[in-house]
Amino acid sequence: MADIRTYQGHSPKLGERVFVDRSAVVIGDVELGDDCSVWPLAVIRGDMHHIRIGARTSVQDGAVLHITHASDYNPGGYPLIIGDDVTIGHQAMLHGCTIGNRVLIGMKSMIMDGAIVEDEVIVAAGAVVTPGKRLESGYLYVGNPAKQARHITEKERSFFTYGAGNYVRLKDKHIAEGYDKPL
Repeated sequence: MADIRTYQGHSPKLGERVFVDRSAVVIGDVELGDDCSVWPLAVIRGDMHHIRIGARTSVQDGAVLHITHASDYNPGGYPLIIGDDVTIGHQAMLHGCTIGNRVLIGMKSMIMDGAIVEDEVIVAAGAVVTPGKRLESGYLYVGNPAKQARHITEKERSFFTYGAGNYVRLKDKHIAEGYDKPL
């Protein structure tokens, strides 16, 4: 069984047909939309603020998703908000940021507190989105710190929903194989 934990009276809420791998951890005030997938060794920790993830979003292997708590240093804190049809690459780290719809977040990229990624953006593998930065819709961002590189192509734009759909089909196969049954 997946490691889904209640914390301080907040239990994760899973939409319809959600896949959470046995080795993934989902804690606290977290909501996963319909057809989401959370792959091996991913951590989604909503222990000091809330995390909301839209439909058909995949959180791939080793990704870390967390929030920023409210304090004198950070009034209000930062929840983690992720839209629909988002692909979060292997070992990506998202911390207290807002991600729009139809976004590709590359492997080992990092998106930090208060950053906003608008709809239809590609964050390249290894890119670092610094605190409070806003990534404009329709562009590829690369580097550390992340910089706007170019407009995304129509082929890339069509890949957002293709990629999300591909992960929906893959998690359905894992569910059919009985991923959540004890060994």
